[in-house]
Amino acid sequence: MSKEVSSEKIVKDIRRRTRKKYSAEEKIRIVLDGLRGEESIAALCRKEGIPTNLYYRWGKDFLEAGKKRLMGDTAREASSSEVSELRKENEELKQFFAEVALKNRVLKKSLTGWDTGEASI
Repeated sequence: MSKEVSSEKIVKDIRRRTRKKYSAEEKIRIVLDGLRGEESIAALCRKEGIPTNLYYRWGKDFLEAGKKRLMGDTAREASSSEVSELRKENEELKQFFAEVALKNRVLKKSLTGWDTGEASI
């Protein structure tokens, strides 16, 4: 039993390591080749080494993205670096706002000579 389990694990590891990851440009090229109709989808998929259902999924995603773009939907996924930069900028702006609000309160108190009745920070 342990021999079977270890051989299954080895096969899974080999498949995992040999699985090709396609870039967005490669996926688009493959989908466009299929849309041209110069060869059958099955032949194209054999040549590229992908299952036909994967081709059709890429094609559907490609056409849906184009449809959304043409309808004016310009929303896109933010990369993790963009998200971290935006979070950092947000924190800096919050800190700046807090400093300005504190200075404003101090100035109001100094002009009136007494507390404005607001809760202190």
